[in-house]
Amino acid sequence: MLIKAFLLVVGVVALASAEKYDGFKVFEVTPTTAEQIEALTTLSEDADKFDFLSRSRISGESARVLISSEIENYFKTILEQKNISYKLEDANFGRSLNIEILENRLLRQLKPYSGTGRLGTERYYSHEEINAYLDDLAARYPSRVTLKVVGKSYEGRILKTITITNGDGRLGKNVILMDGAFHAREWISPASVVYAIGELVENFEKNAELLQDYDWVVLPVVNADGYEYSQLSSNTRLWRKTRQPVTVRGRTCYGTDPNRNFDFHWLGKGASSNHCSITYAGPKAFSEPEAVVVRDLIHTYSNRGIMYLTVHSYGSYLLYPWGYTSALPETADDLHEVGLAGANAIRAYSGSRYSVGSSTSLLGEAAGASDDYAFQAGFPISFTMELPRGGIYGFDPPASSVDRLVKETWVGIRAMGKRVIEKYPLAKSINL
Repeated sequence: MLIKAFLLVVGVVALASAEKYDGFKVFEVTPTTAEQIEALTTLSEDADKFDFLSRSRISGESARVLISSEIENYFKTILEQKNISYKLEDANFGRSLNIEILENRLLRQLKPYSGTGRLGTERYYSHEEINAYLDDLAARYPSRVTLKVVGKSYEGRILKTITITNGDGRLGKNVILMDGAFHAREWISPASVVYAIGELVENFEKNAELLQDYDWVVLPVVNADGYEYSQLSSNTRLWRKTRQPVTVRGRTCYGTDPNRNFDFHWLGKGASSNHCSITYAGPKAFSEPEAVVVRDLIHTYSNRGIMYLTVHSYGSYLLYPWGYTSALPETADDLHEVGLAGANAIRAYSGSRYSVGSSTSLLGEAAGASDDYAFQAGFPISFTMELPRGGIYGFDPPASSVDRLVKETWVGIRAMGKRVIEKYPLAKSINL
């Protein structure tokens, strides 16, 4: 195995190239004044030239931006005019992407999933492998695990939820609804959600209190098409959207941002009407079958749903509504309390620091998102969890970091779930 790994690295160094990203570089920029933040925000609005690698990473903290060689001098000129501190993080972005893709393929060959037993934390898994793991859990724990096919992706991939109970057969329990992989390139999201599933099912004795009066319903991979597409090659590694094509005035671009596709302030601020943009909201609300699946899950469980938790990356944030406006909901204190429980637990466990607040206050407005939709549909607690950044461009924690990150994330999810259960101990119908 060591020889194979060594040969892979040698081969990658000798042969790695990524035509789409040849000449691209990653810079880290650190604004310190409002004027500098405004200048970078203006640049970020031209996502075709300046990819800040997320919907908004421009604050008083450092941000990473991906640019081509053609605009490098222009970019540096603006930074120097505004006295914005910057440094080069990756001078050969294409090669870095290629190395990551090839290493992931090697790990799949060296550590294949047999279809039985718990998924490991030494690599990233495909959508097919994740579904196989769900099937295995249902076979091994039939009294506590139920699977349901809740829909298909645009390309026909099966989307399954797993419902986890304590097996007592009691109906009408409150529900925590959780999902992952809204955005294709955020591989650590489904890895963390799958680990949480494993803890709830296979480490039941330790987590029984989370299932006494609550059922957990989990959709580990929302954007299955995009997730698989992002693993094909270095050219597709940064893919964010779904894969349904949209043609406007003779130009075809693929995909919609599923987290801008919900029919609650759809196509508001932070969402794009440009069908080629990475934050394209779609030709209409709920144009994407993947968003429809999540919508239907939200409505299915809204009568007993207490917390909706969607797991993304990156940034180390616990974000609650609203995302479409700077206004805060009346129950902001309750939301903040639950978020702090997760953030404090993670900090005590690993030292990682999460910021807690409304989506707009921490990252800027982004309308049409699933957490806002779930909140207005009746979930009193609704969160987007943005996991820590990793790797060169933020979305690529190396395989060696998976174990650490998924365990840390579970500590936060568990603490949030526990606080929710303490705040809402009775069945939702009784609370109402």
